[in-house]
Amino acid sequence: MASHTEVKVHGYEEYCREVETYRGRTVFALFCGDKNEEGVSWCPDCVKAEPVIRGEMKHLPEGSVFIYCLVGERQYWKDPNNDFKKILKLTGVPSLLKVGTAQKLTEEECFKPDLIQMLFSDE
Repeated sequence: MASHTEVKVHGYEEYCREVETYRGRTVFALFCGDKNEEGVSWCPDCVKAEPVIRGEMKHLPEGSVFIYCLVGERQYWKDPNNDFKKILKLTGVPSLLKVGTAQKLTEEECFKPDLIQMLFSDE
């Protein structure tokens, strides 16, 4: 039984709303490219990273929140002025971060179970 809460959101506004909802709790967020009808993201790194990250979710702290955020279509993501890049300073997808801290893993780092585990279990 998972001791964390998982929320799925789409786009920057929904993401902000959930972060606000869970203020005061430890929140982690995974940002990935949108998925097509078959459930496959346009971002090959996201496709590769997601099962690895999910495999490490057992290390999420008790009572923490995991936000799975789809950032939008490829064109939106490519825009350097999109909110994720401008406001959250994300440089690539997938990005996994501990909200409210400087701790984050980007792109290939999200393929490494030990780094993911460290991010999740770091107090």
